[in-house]
Amino acid sequence: MSASSPPPSARLAARPSRATGRVTLADVARQAGVSPITASRALRGERGVAPELVARVVAARDALGYVPDPAARALASRTSTHVGVLVPMLTNLLFVDLLDAAQQTLRESGYQTLVGVTHYDPVQEEGLLREQLAHRPAGLLLTGLAQSAGARALLAASGVPYVHMMELAPPARARASAFCVGFSQQEAASALTRHLLAGGRRRIAFVAVQLDARTLQRREGWRQALAEAGVSSAGLSFEDARPSSMALGAEWLERIAGQHPGVDAIFFCNDDLAQGALLAARRLDIAVPKRLAVAGFNDLAGGDQFWPPLTTVRTPRRAIGETAATMLVQAMRGQPPEPACVDLGFELVIRESA
Repeated sequence: MSASSPPPSARLAARPSRATGRVTLADVARQAGVSPITASRALRGERGVAPELVARVVAARDALGYVPDPAARALASRTSTHVGVLVPMLTNLLFVDLLDAAQQTLRESGYQTLVGVTHYDPVQEEGLLREQLAHRPAGLLLTGLAQSAGARALLAASGVPYVHMMELAPPARARASAFCVGFSQQEAASALTRHLLAGGRRRIAFVAVQLDARTLQRREGWRQALAEAGVSSAGLSFEDARPSSMALGAEWLERIAGQHPGVDAIFFCNDDLAQGALLAARRLDIAVPKRLAVAGFNDLAGGDQFWPPLTTVRTPRRAIGETAATMLVQAMRGQPPEPACVDLGFELVIRESA
């Protein structure tokens, strides 16, 4: 019998020992002919386990189809390896990129993600947060800073470290250990509006949809830039609570062009709206940018392939996900990240549409 083969008596035990049929670490240990402690150390990759024992344990694991139970491990060690991540939507590539980067970083540090989608609804977010905390997560990643009072109370009582993504906390709140990573939504919108003003535009409309906190901050940045330039924003802010989409952008382009012919630029709060507007402008024979400038926000995929290519703000969403996850890992390991808030900035992407 080779050193890598378990003894015959162990091979006879190659079946789950529980009525539920779930294979346990004890089953793997019996199959490999070792103690459960040795099996656990072998699967964790500890150096003190002889290579031939590791080979037997791995062979037994694969033969039985053993998958570790993170809940049982957390109960035994009083620690968890899962991190709750709450994002507004998964139909927006912005949050897909954010989540992908965060998940990769967490996985490399030995953590798994449990994702919840809030649909921009503070009530849903609070409910999801309550569910997440019931699983005793090691930490949480939250999108934005606009949690409900109930959600903030849950976070404060939980003792679980968490990091906010996509926004920057005011200095007073940052000093209170509200970890965050993002950029100034307001300043990014102001910068794009100033670019439109520099191009000679004076009737600049702003289209806000979903009406979440970050969209409203962008609207404030648009207003601020116009006010600083002495240009009126009266009657040029358009709000729609529906989710962002290309179809909605086309609808708003038609509506503004038909009802407000003096508008010479439209700043859409998200790129998919602006992309839909560019398609509608071609259908309606509205010259962009000669007659009407069109700009978006976030630099989502495809904007550079439209005609004319879309002017927008590039947001560092992958870097935000990676940095937030790194900060959270530090906090979960008892090393509060410094600085508490990280500003990753933004980039104006000037193309032919504005």
